[in-house]
Amino acid sequence: MAFDQGLSGLNAAATELDVIGNNIANAGTVGFKASKMQFADVYARALGGGGSSSVGIGVSSAKVWQHFSQGTITSSNNPMSMAVSGNGFFRLSDNGTIGYTRDGQFHLDPKGAIVTSSGANVQGYLANENGILNTGVTTNLVINSANLPPKLTGTVKTVLNLDSGAAVLSPAAFDSTNPATYTYSTSVAVYDSLGNDHSLQTYYVNKGIVPPATEAQWDVFATMDGTPVGFTPPAAPVPVGTFSFTSAGTLDPASSVDIPVSFPFTNGATSPQAITVSYAGTTQFGTASSVNSLSQDGFASGQLTQFSTGPDGVITGTYSNGQTQALGQIVLNSFVNPGGLDPAGNNMWLASSSSGEPILGTPGIGDMGSVQANSVENSTTDLTAELVKMITAQQNYQANAQTIKAANQMSQTLVNLRN
Repeated sequence: MAFDQGLSGLNAAATELDVIGNNIANAGTVGFKASKMQFADVYARALGGGGSSSVGIGVSSAKVWQHFSQGTITSSNNPMSMAVSGNGFFRLSDNGTIGYTRDGQFHLDPKGAIVTSSGANVQGYLANENGILNTGVTTNLVINSANLPPKLTGTVKTVLNLDSGAAVLSPAAFDSTNPATYTYSTSVAVYDSLGNDHSLQTYYVNKGIVPPATEAQWDVFATMDGTPVGFTPPAAPVPVGTFSFTSAGTLDPASSVDIPVSFPFTNGATSPQAITVSYAGTTQFGTASSVNSLSQDGFASGQLTQFSTGPDGVITGTYSNGQTQALGQIVLNSFVNPGGLDPAGNNMWLASSSSGEPILGTPGIGDMGSVQANSVENSTTDLTAELVKMITAQQNYQANAQTIKAANQMSQTLVNLRN
């Protein structure tokens, strides 16, 4: 029996040394989770279940257990590198086989797909051409490098202060080429459906109080690329809208703050193009006329210049026209028992009956961890601890070898008694 006990001890110590050696070998492997050898004693029972030997018959290697603790996160020079801070695994597709990893050393392949160093595709939600994520289907993430389509201007938001002390002028004399015929003007670049920019110029004429009205009024005129909107000279000028101000200097609630402007294009763009110019918040106070804010919702076509990943896993593209848009989102999977995952090599694990079914989620939601861009998660191998374990395992191996040696000497003594 001592031979069996010693042999099982040798095998167990050798297996533990294998585990320790593997941990040490992967001390620099990104996303690696160190393993620990678990042992179990062995007892023999007689046939029929009667009694048991008071002395065991050795030890067995019960399980190699991977401990999924959080590794140290460090910065990376690779802009595509990502690390999971907290619970969860990146979801991969390796030629159709779904796997999971904590190794976020990703890069783009020639087709723009986000892949691991072994070529497995990173999965998540893709966005459509409008930047809306399709959260109903997980698929291989591919960075769409196509130009961002232009968006025609539909709304211009303008907040002004018009000088209440300005001289009263006659709207009938308005001439966009003569600054003496209007009180104030502003200009904003707007875009047609092809992404061409145009100059929308608006002009403001202080009419004063025109009976029977009891409030100060301002007429608004407009030109597009220098061409008057709503009339053609030398016809009488026609305003695109009129403001009425209360005695408190605010727009009369009874008058609309939105002025529609429509004009034709002959360059193949949508024509006519209608733009609503909103003046909500505009005032008439006794200070010089000025623009407090001015914005519009159109833009020209743009080329993708860079992209970045946020803590929520959303990959956002930045374009040459200054716009940003979602390109996709990284998803994570968690498990009830991550220790039950099957190692598949290349820093990837596969789900098993022991791990339970994968739970799909997005970073930062529920118990899912967040994603840190330009970072990697280091191996959880503690070299100091592993070296101490190695000494202990070596001592165990030597001690079990001594057990076999002693048993052999005892057997030899029995053989010599016959002589």
